[in-house]
Amino acid sequence: MLVMVTLSFQTFTQNVFAQNQIMDIDPEDPEAPGNNDGGAEEKQEEKKEEKKVDPAVERLRKKQSQLDNAQREKNSLKNGLTNLQKVKEELEKSKSDLSNYVYKLDGTLNEITYKLKEIQRLVDEKKKSIEVTSAQLVVAKDNEKKQYADMRTRIQFMYEKRTDSYFDMLFSAKSIGELLNRAEYIEKMSKYDRDMLAVFKETRETIADYEEQLKVEKGVLEEAEKSAEAEKATMESLIVEKQKQIDVFENDISNKEEAIKQYEKEIAEQDSLIASLEAAVAAERESSGTGRDYDGGTFAHPAPSYTRISDDFGWRIHPILNVKQFHNGVDFAAPGGSPILAAYDGTVIAADYSSTMGNYIMIDHGGGLYTIYMHASSLNVSKGDSVSRKQQIASVGSTGRSTGNHLHFSVRLNGGYVSPWNYL
Repeated sequence: MLVMVTLSFQTFTQNVFAQNQIMDIDPEDPEAPGNNDGGAEEKQEEKKEEKKVDPAVERLRKKQSQLDNAQREKNSLKNGLTNLQKVKEELEKSKSDLSNYVYKLDGTLNEITYKLKEIQRLVDEKKKSIEVTSAQLVVAKDNEKKQYADMRTRIQFMYEKRTDSYFDMLFSAKSIGELLNRAEYIEKMSKYDRDMLAVFKETRETIADYEEQLKVEKGVLEEAEKSAEAEKATMESLIVEKQKQIDVFENDISNKEEAIKQYEKEIAEQDSLIASLEAAVAAERESSGTGRDYDGGTFAHPAPSYTRISDDFGWRIHPILNVKQFHNGVDFAAPGGSPILAAYDGTVIAADYSSTMGNYIMIDHGGGLYTIYMHASSLNVSKGDSVSRKQQIASVGSTGRSTGNHLHFSVRLNGGYVSPWNYL
C-alpha cells in the first residue's frame, strides 16, 4: 500500500510540474516551455508512436505537394501559350491562296478559343476553391479566438487557486482510497489542460495551412488570368492580320477579277450547301410524315451584346470589290466571345465549318422557316439538338470570310432569303 501511495504521489508531482509550466506559457508562442511536455505518461506514448509519421513532417509534405502542383499548373499555362510569331510564319506560306489562308488561320483561332475555355474553367475552379478556403480560414480563426479565451480563463483560475490547492486536496484526504481518488482527479485535470493546449496548437497550424493554401491558389489564379489575357491579345492580333490580308488581296488590281470570281464562287457554294440542308429536312419530313410547325412567335435578338449594325440586309455595292452584291442577312458587330442565342425554338440541322461562313449553325423552326448564324468563334450545340428561344448556341467570332468580330444572321423561308427584321 505504501508503494502505491508513493507512485501516486510521484505521478501527482509530475502533473503539478506540468501545470506550473502551462500556467507560465504564452499562447502566442508555440515554442514556449511546456508546449511539448505533457508529463511522463505523454512521453511514454511518444515512445510508442516513434514509428508513426510525424504530423509536422506530413504537414510539410502536404505544403510541398501544393507548391509543386501549383508550379506545374503555372508552367503548363506558360508553355501552352500560342506562339504568335510561329503562327504568322506558318500562315505566310499560304497567303497566295486566300481560302487556304483563311482555313488555316481559323484553325488556329479555334485552338485559341478552346484554350481560353480551358483557362476560364481553371479560373472559375480556383475562384471557387479560394472562396471555400477563405470561409474555412474564417471559421478556424474564430475557433482560435474562442480557444485562446478559454485557455486564458483556465490559466487565470489556476493562478488564483495556486497549485498549493492540489497539495491541500491531496494531503487532506482522510483515507488511502480518498487519496487515490483525488490523485486520479488531479491527473484528469492535468490531461484536460494538456489536451486544450494541443487543440489550440492544432488550430493555429490549421490556420497556417489555410493561409499557405490561399497564397498558392491565388498565385495560380493570377497566372491563369495573365495567360487568358495573352491568348485574347493573340486572337485579336490574328483577326487584325486576317482583315489586313483579305484587304490586300481584294485591293490588288491584278487580283481584282480573280477575287470577284472567287467571292462569287464561294457565295454560290454557300447557297448550294444551305439549299441541300433544307432539301434533306424536306425529304425527311415527307418520308416520316412528321415535322415541326412554326407558330408565328417573335424572334429573340440573336446577338444581345451587339454594339451596332455593321451591314444590313439587301442589295449593296461591295466596298472593296465594287460589284453589286446581295447581302443575305444582318451583320451585328459584337465583342468576340459574347453569346449568340437561338432566335426561336427549333432543331439544329447543321453545326459545322465552311471557309465562307466560318463556324456556323442552321436551325429548322418548321414550316419552311430557317435561321443561320455565321462566323462564330465556338459552337455550343450539335446537329440534331433541340434548342429553345434565347438558348446560347455559340459565341461571336470572326471565322470564315470575316474581317472582324460579328454575327451574320440570316433568315430563309421556303427556299429563299427574307429580311430578318420581319421576325425580330
